[in-house]
Amino acid sequence: MQKRFFTVEEANELLPSIRQEIATLQHIRNEFRQKYLELTTYKKRHPQQVAINTQDEYVFKMEAGLEFLEMQAQMHVTNIRSQGAQLKEIDPGLVDFPALINDEEVLLCWREGEEKITHYHGLHDGFTGRRKLE
Repeated sequence: MQKRFFTVEEANELLPSIRQEIATLQHIRNEFRQKYLELTTYKKRHPQQVAINTQDEYVFKMEAGLEFLEMQAQMHVTNIRSQGAQLKEIDPGLVDFPALINDEEVLLCWREGEEKITHYHGLHDGFTGRRKLE
């Protein structure tokens, strides 16, 4: 698959979709954390029941629910990648878009809360190496 390079305009056009994917990922992550905490608390309160009965219905349902949330999250990450963008963080949302500036391969950098893309950085500089677009 050929690498896609974005113009600033093309990357900005994807931001509504990217924002929605990140919001969904944040919701899934929060739900996962809550369910995981519930499951671990249950296992701590019922260690004998869980050890004796490995088919505990509550545990089975919770673990299946966690697996489903993982699959959902992976689908949303794949949606972002399939557009050519690179998800760096879920919270706060941080996404890079491969681009060429002055024939140099860089990453246009967007962070949740920013209205549009205004920065970029080198391939190995990361967020701390952000530079303002001219």
